[in-house]
Amino acid sequence: MIRLFNHYLPRPLLILGLVEIVLIYLSAQAAWLFRAQQIGMDPGSIAEQAPQFALYSLTVYLVMLGIGAYQMDCFRSLRMAMSRLAVAMLVSITAISVILFFFPDVDLWRSVVLYAIALTFVVIFAWRVLMSRIVKWKSFRFRVLIIGAGQRGARLARAAQAPDSNFTAAGVVRLTDTSNAIDDAMAIDSVPSLVDLCEQLRIDEVVLALDERRGAAPSEKLLEVKLAGFPVSEISSFLERQTGRVDLRSISPSWLIYSDGFLGAEPLAIMFKRLFDITASLILLLLASPILIVAALAVKLTSPGDIFYRQERVGQFGKTFNVVKFRSMVADAEKDGKAQWAKSGDPRVTPVGRILRASRIDEIPQIYNVLTGDMSFVGPRPERPVFVEELAAEIPYYRERHIVKPGITGWAQLNYPYGASVMDARHKLEYDLYYIKNYSLFLDLLILIQTVRVVVWQDGVR
Repeated sequence: MIRLFNHYLPRPLLILGLVEIVLIYLSAQAAWLFRAQQIGMDPGSIAEQAPQFALYSLTVYLVMLGIGAYQMDCFRSLRMAMSRLAVAMLVSITAISVILFFFPDVDLWRSVVLYAIALTFVVIFAWRVLMSRIVKWKSFRFRVLIIGAGQRGARLARAAQAPDSNFTAAGVVRLTDTSNAIDDAMAIDSVPSLVDLCEQLRIDEVVLALDERRGAAPSEKLLEVKLAGFPVSEISSFLERQTGRVDLRSISPSWLIYSDGFLGAEPLAIMFKRLFDITASLILLLLASPILIVAALAVKLTSPGDIFYRQERVGQFGKTFNVVKFRSMVADAEKDGKAQWAKSGDPRVTPVGRILRASRIDEIPQIYNVLTGDMSFVGPRPERPVFVEELAAEIPYYRERHIVKPGITGWAQLNYPYGASVMDARHKLEYDLYYIKNYSLFLDLLILIQTVRVVVWQDGVR
């Protein structure tokens, strides 16, 4: 994993992304040369066209990122890679057309764009076929040595076997006979030198996964490993880097206190975040006004009740506010006065409401909450007070998610499907804590871009 602006990025995806943005740029260049030759025109200096090629490359790359072409599944399934690349190319044509409409001085011919899009699709797909058939995704995994063969060590070993894992367990060392949940674990007494073992197994990192922490770690041997140049980490920090979440089963209050992060954003970053929220809210409300009018009429004309649905939610520092959404359920959805989780195929959802939910149009009025400062575009999703009380009683550190403003979209919404249970809320909290711990404007931007994938592919819709 590579840390960029406090956020951990998988090394394989970063490398592949850098290679592909070069391929996209070369596709634009080749399209220009082909078009110039086609009409018998001198293509001139390639350097003169570099800004246009760069604009094309950045636009296509961001669209691919937003559509979900860099999800792990796209590297394991060529069918999914093809479908998402095809959608990304179509959206890229639209995006570039909009740019050329608002900035007509950009010297990027539409014919060149069409040739470049076609070539980009072929080149990128061929590249991914090559990567999947020859290089293999598993060759990018790094090798870890697990210290500890108890429940934590076994859980880490199982995680290494997952198809989307970035690492592989090259070896496991058990410290005691009583803590042995892994059959092929090596006894620490049978290992003369951890340094030699690391060299023999070509270890990239040593991970300490002990069920009992006090006095159990072989400190001297781990120090030798560290001084020999092998990174040493403990399971909580390791899982945070590998999974993009804070693992509640392995952390402790002391880890939260002494680990980096959780310091809150810098005042300047907070100012820019609020400035972005206000500016984007005003622009989006203006652009979305036709959609808002149509949606409002559809709700009013197809079911009795109010157009908007206001519901009390818990915001920053536990302060409550009323979130505004288009009403997507029948007017008496909670006629018994008891709060209910939304379920898959919920009968309370109206036909129009189902469309609004699937397209996320029902969420658009929340932009008003962003404009007033109760919410931000990015942050943990706000929950109802009754659910917060229930979840805080069952899930540790649940109230800590309220130290930031809630958001319309968030890290948990990108990485975990819609949840309607305590266990789902626990998993989503792990992603929320990661966001709070590693907050940056870069992470906000990444979340906003990838939210397009959630809308397009209907991830987590209920």
